[in-house]
Amino acid sequence: MTEIPSRDPSRDNAMSVAAISSERIEADDNVWTRRLVFFLRIMAVLSILKGLYHWSQVTGFIGGEEDAFENQPMAWQTATVYFAVIELVAAVGLWLATPWGAVVWLTTVVSMAVIELMFPGIYGGSLTVVGVEAFMLAAYLALAWMAARERPP
Repeated sequence: MTEIPSRDPSRDNAMSVAAISSERIEADDNVWTRRLVFFLRIMAVLSILKGLYHWSQVTGFIGGEEDAFENQPMAWQTATVYFAVIELVAAVGLWLATPWGAVVWLTTVVSMAVIELMFPGIYGGSLTVVGVEAFMLAAYLALAWMAARERPP
């Protein structure tokens, strides 16, 4: 009968420690990517809330008789339906951290800023909304840039 040589426990322990430490280094290499994904998930939740808010305006869930969707100007109705749809589409893409989700979300951010600045009669022309949208855009660009720097070309 052949005898199986016994394994050296100190060697096994050294190999497992090396494997654990190398996994930890790899995880730390993607810190900006993880931060970017976390930011995208936060933006997804906000996009869901914004989309549901617009849908509640369309369906009449919020507001009184004078604020009813059918009593609003055509430009307001068009913008509200546009944002009701595109915000929810962006939310799905952002949650999945897909490139198209970021593009759709960037479209919503730019669209809202343009409507607020160029067409103040639709939603009131709030500079606060434009500032918040600009801040979110700058945060996304900074995180995306940092995440891209940690990946080799």
